[in-house]
Amino acid sequence: MGIYFWSIFKKRGSMRVKKLKIILPAILIAALGACSKENKDVIAEINDTEITEQQFQAYLDFKRIKVRDDAHKQTLLDQYLQREGLRLLIESKQAEKLKSATQAELADFRRQMVISRYFEQHLKDAVNDEKIQNYYLNNPQKYSQEKVHVAHVLIRLQRGMSEEDRKVRLTTINEAYSKLKSGADFAEIAKEYSEDKVSSKKGGDLGWMKKGAVDVKFSEAIFSTPEGEISLPFETAFGYHIIKVIAAPNTVVQSLESVTGDIRYTLRQQIRQVHEAELQKQLKISKK
Repeated sequence: MGIYFWSIFKKRGSMRVKKLKIILPAILIAALGACSKENKDVIAEINDTEITEQQFQAYLDFKRIKVRDDAHKQTLLDQYLQREGLRLLIESKQAEKLKSATQAELADFRRQMVISRYFEQHLKDAVNDEKIQNYYLNNPQKYSQEKVHVAHVLIRLQRGMSEEDRKVRLTTINEAYSKLKSGADFAEIAKEYSEDKVSSKKGGDLGWMKKGAVDVKFSEAIFSTPEGEISLPFETAFGYHIIKVIAAPNTVVQSLESVTGDIRYTLRQQIRQVHEAELQKQLKISKK
């Protein structure tokens, strides 16, 4: 090849040789530049700033975006370039103003992400089905609930109500109680007197209520009144009540399947607290 070129130069004169000496290096430089860009997988430029395929792919991975097809990818790329371009433009105009605030935010974000990702990986397999089942069996009191089926009549009391108004309402609840003791139907009395608009439409029926799920006084009353009986009028933060126990207390046990998610969360939190405390012991912090 070298002999061939030399023969051409010799035939066509020294002027053409000089021209080729100038052109060939320029071609080589252009080729090398093209190879450099190709190696970097440059897919766009924003005001002379190169954007590579690797940068764009890292953005998609971070956002967990799945590309459906080429058209979708181009749409995502356009959005990415617009946002990145805006960032570059703003930073170039207000570099000093943004520098300290941005660095602080990035540092905080980095702290959160490093800690979060570390524990996410650490806890990934820390809680298995066997540990969940053991926790469920060893803590039966947490997953059993005592419930009672109850109905009530409510005469509401308002905050700041005068003593006279309170007496009027006390008279009303006592009137309802007298009718019940005289044999009136509880459901009918609830519909007539109760100011609990939801339950009154159902004859005062509140359904099955968990122990301790409402006002303490109310809970004590519904779990101490015998099945089929009505209580004396009593006061809670909501007002004056009369309750009737429709069905006696019954213990309901939650299935393992229904509480698996809660147990997994509880165990993961416990393991994280222990491991984080272990890590803290390895730190040597001195204030100056």
